[in-house]
Amino acid sequence: MLEESPAAGAATQAAVAATAPATRPAPVAAALPAPRAAATELPAAQHLDQAAHALLSRAAMGLSPISLTLAWADWALHLAASPGRLATLAQEAARGAAAALPAQPGTPARPESDDRFRDPAWAQWPYAVFKDQYKAACAWWEQAVQVDGVSRHHAQLVSFFTRQALDALSPSNFAATNPLVAQAARETGGQNFVKGLQLLAQDLAQQATKGDAADAAAALQPLPFAVGRDVAVTPGKVVYRNHLIELIRYEPTTATVHPEPVLIVPSCIMKYYILDLSPGNSMVRYLVGQGHTVYIISWRNPEAADRDLGLRDYLHSGVMDAMAAVGRTSGATKLHAAGYCLGGTFLSIVAAALAGAKARGDAQPHRRHTDTATDLPELASVTLLTTLTDFTEPGELGVFIDDDQLRTLREEMARTGYLSGKQMSGSFQLMGSRDLIWSRNLRRYALGQDDKPMDLMSWNADATRLPERMHSEYLQSLYLNNALATGRYRVGDAAVALSDLHMPLFVVGTARDHVAPWKSVYKIHLLTDTDTTFVLASGGHNAGIVSEPGRPRRGYQIAERRRGQAYATPEDYVNSAPAREGSWWEAWSAWLAERSGERVAAQAIPAEQAIEDAPGRYVHVRHAD
Repeated sequence: MLEESPAAGAATQAAVAATAPATRPAPVAAALPAPRAAATELPAAQHLDQAAHALLSRAAMGLSPISLTLAWADWALHLAASPGRLATLAQEAARGAAAALPAQPGTPARPESDDRFRDPAWAQWPYAVFKDQYKAACAWWEQAVQVDGVSRHHAQLVSFFTRQALDALSPSNFAATNPLVAQAARETGGQNFVKGLQLLAQDLAQQATKGDAADAAAALQPLPFAVGRDVAVTPGKVVYRNHLIELIRYEPTTATVHPEPVLIVPSCIMKYYILDLSPGNSMVRYLVGQGHTVYIISWRNPEAADRDLGLRDYLHSGVMDAMAAVGRTSGATKLHAAGYCLGGTFLSIVAAALAGAKARGDAQPHRRHTDTATDLPELASVTLLTTLTDFTEPGELGVFIDDDQLRTLREEMARTGYLSGKQMSGSFQLMGSRDLIWSRNLRRYALGQDDKPMDLMSWNADATRLPERMHSEYLQSLYLNNALATGRYRVGDAAVALSDLHMPLFVVGTARDHVAPWKSVYKIHLLTDTDTTFVLASGGHNAGIVSEPGRPRRGYQIAERRRGQAYATPEDYVNSAPAREGSWWEAWSAWLAERSGERVAAQAIPAEQAIEDAPGRYVHVRHAD
């Protein structure tokens, strides 16, 4: 990975200063955090409180111990006051224990839905007993955490951390209770344990040398898949840059192209090249190969000095300025826009704000708030990939969001000026602990299998920060207040209503998404009345999107709801939507082509538009935290 030298960093700042808008845009969100006093002006008592909160937060893995304690107290007190529920749970425990007894010879094996226990070896004694007793305990605890009277958020916290504890105690995690480890020991003559001990000693040695300096050095080690060499290698040029984004345009590879460009808005929580990984699984390369002129936003990885960048900056200097630049550099009056995760939320806000302004006859919002006077191209369609627009059920990410958790986050960000990539990756790792922690530890230390380099895992280690103000506004306005879905989010002086969207929508949810549960993504049907094609893809938040043609064991369901058609519940959708094998990329490319004009001759990127070669400068900026 290339690192910026001090001289290069100074050049970056000079380039940014030359392209940054002269004036700041007007606020967009209704519920902004109160102005933060300078640290030197805080009273000593507040300093003491913040120091104590920071210590408690670190002890609780970055979470608020107060929120956790209140949740468990709420559950325990309501359970203690429910003797009938306690009696029912006692009966369930007895039933579960009986069900976990060894089956009689000749009894047909029950179908196994848990990936951890699908190997036939788990059906053999005594491993079948370990598995069945564990699954009975999991089923009992799943019932036990459901107690009437416990607040919804507290119930979610208790359920989440109970599941984390149960995942840690799974018999699949321990060498003595996992038949695959015994099998590996027989096949290798015990060499799996020797290799596992070597890997454990290696990891412990690295852990023992950790300190701030060592952590920083380790975090900035070259990535296994280098940006611009192994990943993010689709040929293109940076054609626009401001203080927040670089806009990359990709060279055509077909003789003709569709006249409407495709602008991709990735999440600022991640480096953009998740959509341009290795050539074989690059969404960008695939779209270019299908005759689309593709642009993508590369967000700048913020510094502490960027603490006051807010949502308005990401909407105006991010999405709107990118749309304007696409129009200027392509000459197109219409474009297709696609947003991924938080980038999709940004895109939906901008699309609704522009549609509302057009319906009211107002000037386009960007004309008042950005560094360009160019009219924005019309949105021919909008694609939303694993995107929340209604935040009432945000999935497991909601575990980390309540008033006290936000206070803890604000206090930490007030000290640093940003939410670190390490904090975000820790939250995502906790949500996926079954695969990212326990299964990995088993493979590494018991089976003696070292980690195989993967482009997606290398990308996952290339963490980004979020500015203090933007992150606070995002959580407060969207997660806590659900302002977008309820029409209370404002761009400038106008409320944003997703019901103003009338262009065709292509919406993708993924079946195993912990960040944006597909049923929450599906709620876009309740907020809009326009032609909407919904895809439910196999996989999770990342792997379900990076799902190139030819990848085995991939499939999806797809169905269209026409404007004015009656609403179908998520359950109705699953029962009726046709299932297809393969990659949903193919269906999406065909959908875009159907909503595009006649193909025209492809043109190379004009030399005068090129600022530098893709992948640009911003994607190379890495921070130790």
